[in-house]
Amino acid sequence: MPSIFSRKKSNTPAPTTAKTTREASERGNLEHQFAGGKGSGELYRRESTEQSSTAASSIFSTNTAASSKSASSSPEKKSRTSFVKDRESGKDKSRPKPSKRNSKSFISKSRRQSEDLHPLNLPPDELRRLSRLSAASMSSPQGDSSPIEYDEMDEGTPVPQQQAQTPGAFPQSNGGNAEHVNGEHVNGSEVNGEDGPAPPPHTSPSPPQQQVPEPDPVLAEKCKEAGNKCYKAKQYDQAIEEYTKAIEADPRAATYLSNRAAAFMAASQFIMALDDCKLADELEPDNPKVLHRMAKIYTSLGRPQEALMVYDRIQPPASAKDKAPALQMQSHIAQAEETLKTGTSGSMALHAIDQAERGLGYLVQPPRKWRLLRGEAYLKLGNVNSLGDAQSVAMSLLRSNNADPDALVLRGRALYAQGENEKAIQHFRQALACDPDFRDAVKYLRMVQKLDRMKEEGNAHFKAGRYQRAVDVYTTALDVDPLNRSTNSKILNNRAMCYSKLKQWTNAIDDCDKAIKFDPTYTKARKTRAKALGEGGDWDEAIRALKSIAEENPEEPNIAKDIRNAELELKKSKRKDHYKTLGIEKDADDNQIKRAYRKLAVVHHPDKNPGDAEAEHRFKEIQEAHETLIDPEKRQRYDSGVDLMEPGEGMSGFPGGMGGMGGGGVQIDPEMLFNMMNGGGGGRGGGGFNFGGGGGGNPFGGGGHPFH
Repeated sequence: MPSIFSRKKSNTPAPTTAKTTREASERGNLEHQFAGGKGSGELYRRESTEQSSTAASSIFSTNTAASSKSASSSPEKKSRTSFVKDRESGKDKSRPKPSKRNSKSFISKSRRQSEDLHPLNLPPDELRRLSRLSAASMSSPQGDSSPIEYDEMDEGTPVPQQQAQTPGAFPQSNGGNAEHVNGEHVNGSEVNGEDGPAPPPHTSPSPPQQQVPEPDPVLAEKCKEAGNKCYKAKQYDQAIEEYTKAIEADPRAATYLSNRAAAFMAASQFIMALDDCKLADELEPDNPKVLHRMAKIYTSLGRPQEALMVYDRIQPPASAKDKAPALQMQSHIAQAEETLKTGTSGSMALHAIDQAERGLGYLVQPPRKWRLLRGEAYLKLGNVNSLGDAQSVAMSLLRSNNADPDALVLRGRALYAQGENEKAIQHFRQALACDPDFRDAVKYLRMVQKLDRMKEEGNAHFKAGRYQRAVDVYTTALDVDPLNRSTNSKILNNRAMCYSKLKQWTNAIDDCDKAIKFDPTYTKARKTRAKALGEGGDWDEAIRALKSIAEENPEEPNIAKDIRNAELELKKSKRKDHYKTLGIEKDADDNQIKRAYRKLAVVHHPDKNPGDAEAEHRFKEIQEAHETLIDPEKRQRYDSGVDLMEPGEGMSGFPGGMGGMGGGGVQIDPEMLFNMMNGGGGGRGGGGFNFGGGGGGNPFGGGGHPFH
């Protein structure tokens, strides 16, 4: 039988033999897989190699014969025929044997040029045709030609457009063992660093699906009945367990989820109850019982708006009685928000919040929004106790989340209202670190910083004796935060002290009244008011104000001493006023006293007013005032009130008894007596009334700092 390639026109040895040999080797590998053993696979490979060599020799002889017929017509063809024969017999010594490296290069080039000739890429009809031809070639007589090795192939040999499969060889497979040529991976891998043709696409087997157990309605009903019994017996934990078993037996029944939600509600586990109701609602969206239960849970959690939305889904519509708790809760919270927004009353806002919290479930903590509203209401009240309550609310929120900017600002505002501005600034800055765009934090931070600057400026003016300038600064400070009662009460008291220094008693009393209205417990403002009343000429009212403070707060420092001083000033006010006689201030120096005396003596001297008895009396008063005030010792005694003591009174009335005669007279404080004897009773600073003493006439005491 003629060779299947005898029709080829080219006389050049086709590289099909290389392909044939390679595929025969592949057949051995594949048959090794089918045989299932190493030994049998080796045998198949040897047989395949022999058959491939025989087939290749036959193909080569046929081509050589065809070439010899046409050799006589052309010397070139003849010489080429002789060259082929010499190559076959091994007589061609002029050409060196190609190296193994050149063979690999050729394979790489051939593979790149004929990727589409891979057996897997041939159409099915062509594969069947080549299989039949291969079977026919195996039955034809074999020649004695030696097989052609890869190393003998010429790199310049053109690659045919189609290559036949080796007779008897198995078709190439894309899986299993990979093909190797001269130790290089070929099938699906690399040859000299080149990527082989991609294998055909394949799909991985999908994982086995998990089988869902079939529902067991009978078991589920039994568990539900057991749960109902436990629920009626108020054994809610056991009821929850039984309902859970029912849900596991039949997960598609919404009734079991709804029942477990009821048990969770009874056990005060409202969040778990809400989760079950949501699952039941997904299974049966129009179940009125589930919706009613869900709405009640929302109300118990302090979420009335969501409760009302659920009520709106119920058909037939829910009754007004059912919706009333949620509506009332929503109304109370809206009232609290409106009250705080308008700034009318913190107590009204607290009442509204208390009413709303009555609708919460047992052990349910109020929502964060409600707690912030309560803290804001405490700040509105502004008293000492409410400011502490505001701090407690803020600390409770911060324990849940220490980076809560609202809680940080709330605590900062409470600290600011208590006068702890430095700590307040720290909290505002921390809130901005959590939320750089938080407007409230920016607002209060700037406010407190501005007040601090004004405080320092006002203090500096007061220390320097620029009282009017200090009044102007404090007036501006009052406009920074009109709603901060605690801070503004302190600023008003400071301005009242400045007015007292300016002897504007009426303005001082008015500022004290405002400060006391902002903070009725502000004792310092009440004492400043008593001083202004006395210095304004009403020592009786001043004494009554001081005694009122002592009754309300007996532990107030120096209050008993202040009352005694006021009583002394009252007696002094009823005697002759030498300063008033001369028309000078109580802090006038000797030169001022002399000038005033000379001026009045000329006017009221008897020689200037002959026959005027009244003029003579006035002149005597002028002389007496001059003699008393010009003498330092007499002036000191006059200013201290020693001259008011009755003869023989001496040391009477001292606490603990120091001998002498008791009763009746003015009780002199030992410290005041010591000051009289040692020049500390006011000196050239004049008499007057100082609460708490000290400071050289400075009402703030010890340094004259108005802020504490």
